[in-house]
Amino acid sequence: MTKQERLDAYLAENDLEAVWFARPNSFAWLTGGSNVVDREGDAGVAAVGYDGDGLEVVTNNIEADRLRDEELPEDVPVTEFDWYRQSLGEAVADRSPDPAAADFDAPGLQSVDASPLRQPLTDEDVENYRELGRETAEAVEAVCRELQPGDTESEVASALRVALSARGIEAPVALVGGSERAGKYRHYTPTDAELGEYALVSVTAERHGLHASTTRTVAFESEMDDADLNELGERHHAARIVAVTALGATQAISGLSGDPTGVFQAIQAAYEHLGHADEWERHHQGGAAGFAGREWIAAPEMAESAEVTTPMAYAWNPTVQGAKSEDTVLVTEDGFEVLTDTGRWPTTAVDAYDYDAVIECPDVLVQEDEGE
Repeated sequence: MTKQERLDAYLAENDLEAVWFARPNSFAWLTGGSNVVDREGDAGVAAVGYDGDGLEVVTNNIEADRLRDEELPEDVPVTEFDWYRQSLGEAVADRSPDPAAADFDAPGLQSVDASPLRQPLTDEDVENYRELGRETAEAVEAVCRELQPGDTESEVASALRVALSARGIEAPVALVGGSERAGKYRHYTPTDAELGEYALVSVTAERHGLHASTTRTVAFESEMDDADLNELGERHHAARIVAVTALGATQAISGLSGDPTGVFQAIQAAYEHLGHADEWERHHQGGAAGFAGREWIAAPEMAESAEVTTPMAYAWNPTVQGAKSEDTVLVTEDGFEVLTDTGRWPTTAVDAYDYDAVIECPDVLVQEDEGE
């Protein structure tokens, strides 16, 4: 089903004449362009509407020419209003057919949850995702290969943002945890602490509305003995098995009920099988990815709108006591494609627990002592 067909169905099912989107991810989903000026706001500086015939963008007179010239397809008309006379919500409400819905505050308009409309991915979305995933992994891996034990977490995070920005990619999330903090916290927001024995490097990257998440682990041979390296490797491998199990369950359930709670139950079973029964309680396990870092996050109880669909990207991110496995993977009826893959990082084929799935997953990269 095309994006227009989804919107047509939504209008018909809800007896609406129009629907409007000003949140940046949905604006990008429909137009391919960006409406972001201030990243602290929930809504952008423009809204795109669909009324059953085509798209229209409404924005203020400050932004109109720039959006026409640089962000929008030529066939999308732009209606502008004076910035000092109205807010974006008021301007949309004045111009929209009635009744209508919006994903931001517009007087008199109903509310719409855009996430279900953005799923599953279209063919064009998938092609764009392949480029984003590969380039995100290239940036992360390039930084990881240069890491040293004395680097600080904040220095590494800065390098990640520069490497991604050079590829036209934003970094809504850039987490770097050295061995001391990664072992304590599941969200290792970077500080001035040195990396020490090993590092977890995690990003969620965004371009044209699409989001790709990935994690890489680097261990320093000079700082760890064989026993510690083996212990880290065992925890890392356990997290990989849970991640591949989640993907196997995702594919299986997409062809059955589509209920994400079934995937979550498979995750719980894998943790228990591996001797880490309570690990799922300490961090969320990820979920569907696309025009949000996570379109939904799996949990023991899920909203009715959450559905396992294909073709769709999934970013499962299980953790086991200071180890983490995370990549963005395209799941289809026929198989799996790791989008955040460069082919240049060491990997191992990992089998799912209790599902028919085998996926090449990143290894811990062991940085050898200098001079060896």
